Amino acid sequence: MNADKRYLVGVDVGGTFTDLCFLNEETGACEIAKVPSTREDQSIGIRNGIAKRLDNLSSVATVIHGTTIGTNALLERKGAKTGVITTAGFRDVLEMRRRDRPRTWGLWGMFNPIVPRDLRLEVKERVLADGTIHTPVDIDAVCTAAETLLSAGAEALCIFFINSYANDANERAAFEALRDRWPNSHITTSSGILPEIREFERASTAALNAYLQPVIGNYLEHLQKDLVADGFAGEVLIVQSNGGVMSANTARKLPVRTALSGPAAGVIAGAYIANSAGFPNIITCDMGGTSFDVSLVADGKSELAAQTSVDFGLVVRTPMIEITTISAGGGSIAWVDRGGLLEIGPESAGSDPGPVCYGLGNDQPTVTDANVVLGRINANRPIGGKIKSLDRGAAEKAIAATIGEPLGLSPMEAAEAIIRVANAKMAGAIRLVSVERGHNPKKFAAMPFGGGGALHAGALIKNVGLSQAIVPRYPGITSALGCIVADMRHDHVATINRSLDELEMEKLSTEIKRFAAEGTDLLRATDVQLSDVETLAELDMLYLGQTHTVAVPLSTNDVGLTREAVRLAFEQAYINAYGRLLDGLTLRVGNLRGAVVGRRPDLDLKALAPCADQSTASITGTRTIWADGGKHEANVFDRLSLAVGADVPGPAILEQTDATTYIDPDLTGRVDEFGNLIISRKDV
Repeated sequence: MNADKRYLVGVDVGGTFTDLCFLNEETGACEIAKVPSTREDQSIGIRNGIAKRLDNLSSVATVIHGTTIGTNALLERKGAKTGVITTAGFRDVLEMRRRDRPRTWGLWGMFNPIVPRDLRLEVKERVLADGTIHTPVDIDAVCTAAETLLSAGAEALCIFFINSYANDANERAAFEALRDRWPNSHITTSSGILPEIREFERASTAALNAYLQPVIGNYLEHLQKDLVADGFAGEVLIVQSNGGVMSANTARKLPVRTALSGPAAGVIAGAYIANSAGFPNIITCDMGGTSFDVSLVADGKSELAAQTSVDFGLVVRTPMIEITTISAGGGSIAWVDRGGLLEIGPESAGSDPGPVCYGLGNDQPTVTDANVVLGRINANRPIGGKIKSLDRGAAEKAIAATIGEPLGLSPMEAAEAIIRVANAKMAGAIRLVSVERGHNPKKFAAMPFGGGGALHAGALIKNVGLSQAIVPRYPGITSALGCIVADMRHDHVATINRSLDELEMEKLSTEIKRFAAEGTDLLRATDVQLSDVETLAELDMLYLGQTHTVAVPLSTNDVGLTREAVRLAFEQAYINAYGRLLDGLTLRVGNLRGAVVGRRPDLDLKALAPCADQSTASITGTRTIWADGGKHEANVFDRLSLAVGADVPGPAILEQTDATTYIDPDLTGRVDEFGNLIISRKDV
């Protein structure tokens, strides 16, 4: 690395704030920054945050960015106008889906695919399931279809031919014919994105990739130009939904892999922090301004899903960290329905106008307003610098008028009711990823982070029965820290679709070596320090006649794979999943999945920890709070001045620039050697 380029900068852009973490690779020192997000142009917020800590971007080697650009474009349907060229007879695959519906019960609900029917055109071509080309692609028809789509205003193109996973020759021929005719590089082939059996999932993933290409591509180009204008001469990397990192160039080609980029970075950081602190089993709880994201980490590893629905009908089949999102953020609006029930969300005040206490025009109370009224948030010391002070009186009036009067509650009772309903929603999300999947919550600790997560740590422990909570040293910038510690990663998939007895082991080994070499080349194309490169491989396998597969890990060492080793690995995986084998049935291999992972050097989190012998006073005062139906006097602490080993009995409020932590009256906290705050019950 150039001696002048010594900083790694992790950036997480949220709806309200942009969080940054600066790692000096020479000294190991870390600094943080939190600035208001600039919704009209996210790059402005990023540059403002970097300028808060560094005078010159020439000292920055790498910017690692967790982004929600792709997520927001999908949810808000603000991607590019996209055209599809497909096999005759398969025009409506995107619309037919799996014949599911938005509302499980009742024959109602609408779904509009991201590519309307008039922009989905058919051409003659046919590949059989065994890879035989039955009908070569009609190139003249492909060119005519492309011209029609361009005339209709299409900015991006998806080429999806049936069975191209078995033989991509027709798709490649169409791509080559259009590469010089299409006015930009935004052309996606389904076999290039997902060479895997099952036409809807492949069509959906490819179409969504094309839909996002201009959006992500233009954003990254704009960001890089602005950074270069400020003196940046390093590399921009993007966090993927699987928790790995890829180059900006790869992100331009495969933007669909950024669909859960921002939340994934938080899970990676949570697992890293928890493993360092000796907690292999955690549930990450990321509470921002709009949403509450939860994910389970067992035995130190986050869980990956092969397929995710970003919204109904928008299916992405690419490895993603399993994250459950609900509308219970700080800006989620509280309201009373026609039946007299108190509800939280899904509408959010967001960052503009924000909660009532911001004084920017919103008159609907939010979760943040309730925390301010209850005394848990210091109205004179809001985080992030967006607002200099909060209007507690306005928040109380809004709660009284909107919630208190309809329900016959005092303002304080109404505010506490808002928090209880929000906590109940959060607890439900945690049970969904733990109890309902067979995990005992007593064996897991909560890791609340984000701007608001640490305010609800105690409720998460008590409502779900978790063992304790771990609040990171800097909870408000945890996702930005995740960008720095995340490994580089490139995924691969290939359909095999054969019985185990028919599987050619030598070809399987050759395919693994091929994707390992390709992934390693992609890693070497970046200027990122790596401590090791690891190849991971697994097979999707099932018994003949089944629909759902189990993931069977494979050894990728130099010793050749054997059919018997694969059989034994499948049996172990199947027993782990279902408890028993189905003797006598034929085993079938669906897909080969692999990943090449470039391991980042370990970050010593003790660099973030406070000194053990700090003498500065931590208690900055006391504040009257409302909890459990009554008033309490809570000590207020300067969180960052607490020494390692310090005990903090509740009720207590810990303040810092990026977040506020609230410890309930019946709980207590302790600062561990890494600066984390471990919250547990007083009677434990």
